Amino acid sequence: MCIKFISKRIGLIPKMWQAASITQLHFLRNSTPCIFRSFSASNQHSFTVSYLVNSCGLSPETAISASGKIRFENPKNPDSVLALLRNSGCTNTHITKIVTKLPSLLLVNPEKTLLPKLEFFRSMDLSGADLASILSSRPSILRKSLKKVLIPKYNFLKSLNISNEDAVKVLKRSSWSSSGNLERTIAANIAVLREIGVPISHISFLVARYHSIGQRSDKFSENVKAVVEMGFNPLKFTFLNALQSFCQMTESTRQQKMEMYRRWGWSEDEILLAFRTCPQCMQLSESKVTKVLDFLVNKMGWQPAVVARAPIALCLNFEKRVVPRCSVVKVLLLKGLVKKDLKLGHFLSVTEGDFVDKYVIKNLDDIPQLLDLYQGKVSFMGLEFGS
Repeated sequence: MCIKFISKRIGLIPKMWQAASITQLHFLRNSTPCIFRSFSASNQHSFTVSYLVNSCGLSPETAISASGKIRFENPKNPDSVLALLRNSGCTNTHITKIVTKLPSLLLVNPEKTLLPKLEFFRSMDLSGADLASILSSRPSILRKSLKKVLIPKYNFLKSLNISNEDAVKVLKRSSWSSSGNLERTIAANIAVLREIGVPISHISFLVARYHSIGQRSDKFSENVKAVVEMGFNPLKFTFLNALQSFCQMTESTRQQKMEMYRRWGWSEDEILLAFRTCPQCMQLSESKVTKVLDFLVNKMGWQPAVVARAPIALCLNFEKRVVPRCSVVKVLLLKGLVKKDLKLGHFLSVTEGDFVDKYVIKNLDDIPQLLDLYQGKVSFMGLEFGS
């Protein structure tokens, strides 16, 4: 009764009700009056909402919101757009994500605008699933000019020996797919790296995965110089990690990080050694560093200098790797079952299987609770060691 009454008052066309899905009818029965006014704005509006729900998988609420940005009277153009997306490997789930993020895509010219871009991406030897994933995660890439943006930037990336898959990932970044001439900055920064001998494979990795390569050229040069002066070898991969750390932090932030380690008793040389060994340790939050060092120094009894020589301990997963492995090794040290000079960085870095075999299973006869300790079923502090 309610639906019939409202349909008479607002002039909804009966055929629309016949075409509407059960989802739409349920939505209408439970909607507020303002929602009905959205449907009644025009027959064109109502058709757009119905299409977005039934053909694109949008929720009624999302469809109504999207219909404020796009409207169409018949399904010819949207159907052609969806057909091209499906032919490119997009599933219904992908299409829902794409249209939700970029509803205006349904209005583009399928043959002149969309098809050439899809063919361009398919020419990169991407699988249908990979292309669909890329399009659904950032469909705005389809709004970029093929001739002015996508092709020139792709050719530039390929000149750096970057894989097709990585090239597409880079193009997805909003900064890269903009119309600005970012290549000029990138080229200048690459020239700085090549001048000091950074291998082209390392440069390609930096371009594909890090935003720091797009930093303003004068600032980038300063950071490169600082990293070199700290003793990092441009030929080694740790140079890239150190450079990335420098590019992501201001000088004041770096000083704050160093002061944080000083409070834990690290000397200047130890801080520098830790950074050279594991540059990522300078990007960690103070809460993460405090949690790990409190456990290793105050609970496990390792000296701060020992941790400084194994900064990887700060970067690994605390609960899943650091706590269980250090607890096991500490028990073994107390029982005299491993050498006292066992390196912290060594047993934290070995594979899961190797650690379990060498440090847990091997010593179960002497310490039956060792496996429970490793699995977190008993705590180190509550374990009885005996003599």
